[in-house]
Amino acid sequence: MTKRRGLLLILSSPSGAGKTTLTRRLMDWDPAIRFSISATTRHPRPGETDGREYYFRSRTDFEQMVATGEMLEHAEVFGNFYGSPKAPVQSAMDEGRDTVFDIDWQGGQQIRNSSLGRDVVSVFVLPPSIAELERRLRGRGQDSEAVIAGRMAKSRDEISHWAEYDYVIVNTDLDAAFNDLVTVLQAERIRRDRQPDLADFVRGLNKEFEAR
Repeated sequence: MTKRRGLLLILSSPSGAGKTTLTRRLMDWDPAIRFSISATTRHPRPGETDGREYYFRSRTDFEQMVATGEMLEHAEVFGNFYGSPKAPVQSAMDEGRDTVFDIDWQGGQQIRNSSLGRDVVSVFVLPPSIAELERRLRGRGQDSEAVIAGRMAKSRDEISHWAEYDYVIVNTDLDAAFNDLVTVLQAERIRRDRQPDLADFVRGLNKEFEAR
């Protein structure tokens, strides 16, 4: 058997298309998959724990991590920084574990341009129609009309970046979309360039031929 290097699986979609549900199902399917926990400069809310919901950092510490290349991606949202720390991802990769990112196209673009970019596999999830996307957002029953309108307005820009991704899944049926996602992950895991010990393994096979 050969060991493989872990990969970085980026999932993006407009809100309501299903990426969060697919991410949860994927982690249930393989508990060894690590979810990328973001760092943030905002204060913890009641019940939140450092290292579980977020890595809570001061603005100074966060900016230092960015300056020293310790963030794979980052952005400022409503006055607070959010980003993906590199160290936990690198550690998981070295252990042969995959990390999944539930992020937008901008974060995905930064990670693809980072030092770990060659190990990125990106998947964009599309809704079967805009009408269905709106129906799913309303079906949540948790957003106001103003929030839904904002999400729908933003979705057009997000969908415009579909061609930047390695794979595109149209989430017409959740089970079928999940099966497609698993197929992508399984194929990417056995890529030749993700199995660093493969050359030594094949050399061992050749030695067996010579010993016959």
